[in-house]
Amino acid sequence: MSTAPEENPRVLFVGGLGRSGSTLLELLLAQSPDVCAVGEVVHLWERALGADERCGCGEQFTACPFWRQVGEHAFGGWSTVDRDEVLALKDRVDRTRHIPRLARNSLDAAQLADVRRYADLYTRIYRAALAISGARVVVDSSKHASLAFALRWADGLDLRVLHLVRDSRAVAYSWGKQVRRPEVVDGEDFMPTFSPMEVSKLWTAQNAAFHLLATRAQVLRLRYEDFTADPADALRRLRLFAGLPDDPEALRLLAGSGPARPSTPGEPAPSPPVPFRAHSVAGNPLRFSGGPLTVRRDEAWRTRLPRRSRAVVSLATLPFRVRYGYLGRRRSSDSVETS
Repeated sequence: MSTAPEENPRVLFVGGLGRSGSTLLELLLAQSPDVCAVGEVVHLWERALGADERCGCGEQFTACPFWRQVGEHAFGGWSTVDRDEVLALKDRVDRTRHIPRLARNSLDAAQLADVRRYADLYTRIYRAALAISGARVVVDSSKHASLAFALRWADGLDLRVLHLVRDSRAVAYSWGKQVRRPEVVDGEDFMPTFSPMEVSKLWTAQNAAFHLLATRAQVLRLRYEDFTADPADALRRLRLFAGLPDDPEALRLLAGSGPARPSTPGEPAPSPPVPFRAHSVAGNPLRFSGGPLTVRRDEAWRTRLPRRSRAVVSLATLPFRVRYGYLGRRRSSDSVETS
């Protein structure tokens, strides 16, 4: 099924290793009507189409009006999508081991056909989400570097990548906790857990991949710690990077975040934080909280990560921790890297 000739959909792809604040950032961006957040689309094929898990709005995927419309617009209905075929294609294209090949300047005919066919599935979903929501930018927080590299080969896609980084020790602490997945409909399921060494390998590999991608695509790097220190500034920079105008209304959900500001006599009281919802197909359980949100840096790892685990992660991730300013004097991370 061919898509109608329309303006190239613009996607802000959030990349990095999970537990780095991507869901919180995505929800904040989605409070503006010109942004449509769709969660981690990379998991749509297995968790939404396969298991019919709950959307961030609370409805199961097949009952969510937004996703039903997306399926109709993109494919003529989700029933026309051969999920097994998509998963086989995903295995041939969207794996970390394929990144060196996807990073090349050219691919052979068979590889290029696979990559573009796979990327076209996402392009259709992005275009449909924008058409239905009326937004100008869609946020996909899939995070996987291999998917970002595949999307680089898409025809007719305006791709902008946010490389979100968090201190490896904080990420290791978070991945060691057992977290229930509320989107599961029948029974109980939990997000996977990883050992400190496994997290160190994943953290290093993903960040290295996004450094490589920055030589081939437009990439903005942002540290979680800088985002939580000044969320309003981070959101303004992200909107600018995504080609959106500065919009004070887009920051209304941040009421109550950061230090309290003394009221001025005669000045209206600030509006309370508003509830949030996004039609996200996968992501952190935070998306089901319903709001309001308060942005605060989570540094529980400093006292709760065991000393041995902290030492393992610190040593294994040392080169990139130095590069990102997690040793000694802090560095600015809000820089755009382009090819």
